[in-house]
Amino acid sequence: MRYFAREFGEDEEYWGIVGLLHDVDYEQWPEEHLKVAPRLLAEAGFEEDVIHAVLSHGWGLCVDVKPERRMEIVLYTIDELTGLITAAAYMRPSRSVMDMEVSSVKKKFKDKGFAAGVNREVIQNGCEMLGLPLEDVIQKSILGMRDAHEALGM
Repeated sequence: MRYFAREFGEDEEYWGIVGLLHDVDYEQWPEEHLKVAPRLLAEAGFEEDVIHAVLSHGWGLCVDVKPERRMEIVLYTIDELTGLITAAAYMRPSRSVMDMEVSSVKKKFKDKGFAAGVNREVIQNGCEMLGLPLEDVIQKSILGMRDAHEALGM
């Protein structure tokens, strides 16, 4: 998220915080993902804009909160896309994003059997909402993951 914020001239800290918080309820309540998050975030003192951003990444999957701001659309899009990139990276001998290429991810994107849990329709829809080609969003996502490769362990 920080990489995309930098690319769009937005607040990296804010985007980064939302990125860190987006799955706040998933580990403890996976069946109720984004149902518990609003309460947790409100109790922690987060403003409505953060809560809306967190909720909107599940639009059409588990909530009806549509991503409206660019940051929300990026999160909605790359949450699924980074899952695909991570799965593709783990298939490589290096198990890393450091040598990942857009063409490799695109090939895996087209293979519906690979990382079947990744919702490719969400990725496509998000790219359209951003007004960016899939290839550009893949490239930016790879670069963002490279920036955070140590934290990601890849």
